[in-house]
Amino acid sequence: MALKNKVLLIILDGQPWRDARRYMGNLEGWVQSGEARVWKMRAVLPSTSASCYASIHTGVTPQQHHVVSNESIFRVKQADIFSQVRAAGGKTGAVTHSFWSEFFNRAPFDMVRDIEYDEEDSPINHGRFHTMTGYGHKNQMTPSDADLFATLTMLTERHKIDYGILHTCTLDSMGHRFGHDCGEMDNACFAIDAMLAHFLPRWIKNGYEVIVTADHGQSDRGHHGGRGEDQQDVALYWFGGGDGPKEGVLLDQLQLAPTILSRMGAPIANTMKAEPFLK
Repeated sequence: MALKNKVLLIILDGQPWRDARRYMGNLEGWVQSGEARVWKMRAVLPSTSASCYASIHTGVTPQQHHVVSNESIFRVKQADIFSQVRAAGGKTGAVTHSFWSEFFNRAPFDMVRDIEYDEEDSPINHGRFHTMTGYGHKNQMTPSDADLFATLTMLTERHKIDYGILHTCTLDSMGHRFGHDCGEMDNACFAIDAMLAHFLPRWIKNGYEVIVTADHGQSDRGHHGGRGEDQQDVALYWFGGGDGPKEGVLLDQLQLAPTILSRMGAPIANTMKAEPFLK
């Protein structure tokens, strides 16, 4: 099966809608120029990181896949974007926290075996992971986002992946440390926006459609997991084709997986019930 499009999914963990629309000047500039579109998307409940990761990729709720907390880490049973792209003959790549490898390739995560792998027959063909071991309030243990963006770019150019995901915990960790109404968060958003802006045009030039979004938001005090616009609502920026919904339509996080597969021309799993938001 020949895939129609190549897609990259960029997850800026923990960035709420309000921060994206105020501080991501490069992304907003592309929206203003008509080169990108943006919608509001609402995360699942609980709006906990691991729960959102599993729902983003499977298109089912935490109540169905059973990843109900950051302590519920196991190989998810449902079909996901990786498995469906592989079924269509595509190559996949991931530059993410190790949870994604455990959910969609194998668990538990072996730091030596799984920190980096290139496996022809795995759901994730080319994986580059980090664990953030030692994470805490005083040391967030997050890699440089420029390094992560460069690593994803390497996978696209060296291994010619058809689908790739990048996930960074920088903003989530900053929110937990400092909250959101502060200079530290303003500068963190400014910095990651600038780093992303150096790589995004290169991905597009290389033929990729790109989604930039978040898994969940955060309260002003840096909390998430519960209900509310502050904890659940995120921006979704789209750099690509297709007919999207009108401005002001609220997207459902469960629409992400079927939308990506639809754009690529890969089969949508029968467990993914939400409608793609791009036609």
